[in-house]
Amino acid sequence: MPSRTVLSDEDERAERQDRHRLRELDAKLDGLHRRRQELIAEMRRLSAEQKALYDRRLAPQAEVEALYAQHGELGRKFADLRKQRDAARTAVQEAVVQLRELKLSFAPGERVRPEQIRREIAELELRQQTRALPLDEENALIARLRQRTQDLKEAEARAGVVAGHERQRKEAEAKVVGARAEVERLGLEMQKTKSERDTKMSEVRAKLESAGGLVAELRAKGKARAEIMEQIEAVSHEMAELEREGRRLLANSRTRRDEARKALRTYSRRGMSEEEMIASTADAQLEELWKRGKITLGG
Repeated sequence: MPSRTVLSDEDERAERQDRHRLRELDAKLDGLHRRRQELIAEMRRLSAEQKALYDRRLAPQAEVEALYAQHGELGRKFADLRKQRDAARTAVQEAVVQLRELKLSFAPGERVRPEQIRREIAELELRQQTRALPLDEENALIARLRQRTQDLKEAEARAGVVAGHERQRKEAEAKVVGARAEVERLGLEMQKTKSERDTKMSEVRAKLESAGGLVAELRAKGKARAEIMEQIEAVSHEMAELEREGRRLLANSRTRRDEARKALRTYSRRGMSEEEMIASTADAQLEELWKRGKITLGG
């Protein structure tokens, strides 16, 4: 049966104190380990939330870029419509001027149609036949009939020219109407385009506000995660300090036991019994304490 390691009373007390301290260290390390695991779990949770927020932020950012592109396209369309409307307004002015010039180019007589002259001749003939007129009035009426009959012949001879002029006038008037309708159409199209562009800008602002909120959340999560990391580092540092103290206590215990075993082997070579070795060891320890001044004799 192997001999047990014999320690001095002082070493035994130190051993008991170290064992007690080691149990305290183990208990603290267990608590710190659990705390660190909780902090690591919290850090991982915050990291996952950060990742989710970052992924959510990418979608609004892409949408904002698309909306900006659409807003720019609508802006270019609006500018093009403005140019077209200005050109259409110029076309209206030109069409109105052309119509006025065309009307002025027609002789006043050309504006009278043969149908109008025929109706007037029919009215004059009816008056002559149904009324008894004084001689002078009847002569004037007959002269008027002769003149309008001559006018009718001339109007019928000019019928082709008048019809051509009438066609030109109608075309000029239709051109004015068409030009004005184009100005109105372009104006409505501009209003619609402007409304769409304003809507896109409102959507951009909303998306930017949403993205800004996500950025604020990301920063808050990042700050919380940094604080958790600091706590993890503090706990890890404390655990390292406790582990170093534990290793030092174990090293002290090994040193004490190594010295005791060394003394035991020395006494074993001298042929001492275990009781003699214990007594000798006690005497040696007593002598050592005497040298250190830890024993005084009472008077």
